[in-house]
Amino acid sequence: MSETPLAIGVDFGGTTVKIGVLYRSNLIDTAPPIATQDYEGPDELIDAMVRVINDLREQHPGIAAIGVGMPGFVNFEEGIVHNLTNVRGWVEIPLKQRLSDATLLPTVVENDANCMAYAEWKRGSGRGLNHLVAITMGTGVGGGVIVNGKMVRGCQYGAGEIGQTSIDYQGRVGAYGNKGALEDYVGNNEIAADARARYEQAGIYKNIADCSPAALANAATNGDEVALQVWDDVARKMATTIMNCCWLLNPEAIIIGGGVAKAGDLLFGPLQTHLFSQLSGPFKDHLSLLPARFGSEAGMVGAATLALEEAGFAV
Repeated sequence: MSETPLAIGVDFGGTTVKIGVLYRSNLIDTAPPIATQDYEGPDELIDAMVRVINDLREQHPGIAAIGVGMPGFVNFEEGIVHNLTNVRGWVEIPLKQRLSDATLLPTVVENDANCMAYAEWKRGSGRGLNHLVAITMGTGVGGGVIVNGKMVRGCQYGAGEIGQTSIDYQGRVGAYGNKGALEDYVGNNEIAADARARYEQAGIYKNIADCSPAALANAATNGDEVALQVWDDVARKMATTIMNCCWLLNPEAIIIGGGVAKAGDLLFGPLQTHLFSQLSGPFKDHLSLLPARFGSEAGMVGAATLALEEAGFAV
């Protein structure tokens, strides 16, 4: 098949489920978000998703596939959601089968960070590349890996969890017993807490809201020394994980998205300095650090693109 039809993209979050209609990378229509906590369990929430999808199909008859990005551990081949930590009742849910049976459309279910990586690879900053690592940074840190022109999922579809890789073998104990996980140091909340502590050490007292990554970026742009130190420290920590990725995978590009990436040169400048100082020629000579093209729509773009490709359409 050569012509690219429309597809449904679903971004399933802990608070809301966002559903849109996409043509290539263009989000041409969206439904009102579904509040996940308004539903008693998976059955009711899936029924609500199906209703929204069918409403969108009535308005856009050319929809050919459904892609869903989930924030938990997903068996990609079978489309089973093993667990969701922030939405009650979601344990071993065969979401792919449930949606495809209800809509009679080919459906894929994938980890949301993999969807972001797929969007950037196929439609965004990584288009045309065969070796890349994509990192999304927000409350947590997620990632996806492309090697030899293929997404790496691992034997149990859990590969690419960059946020759980360690930057300190004696560090903080994470949710899975792992020590020094990157996201326990550079998640939004951790950055804000670190900044607040640094300000207090300097005799400056700020509310935690005034220490968000966005606020710190604004402060650093205006020459705030504490904020500049925070961004340099974030870059050092990220460089440790990315350095390991480079030695292991030798990618062409590292693509960084999410709220933290909006800091721009405040992050990317020191990140390149700290990263390249730890790499030899073959690993850095042709390596690019790139901001992600897609923002909050990345999950929907990637899920829809993946769904169409799995259904046999050219993307």
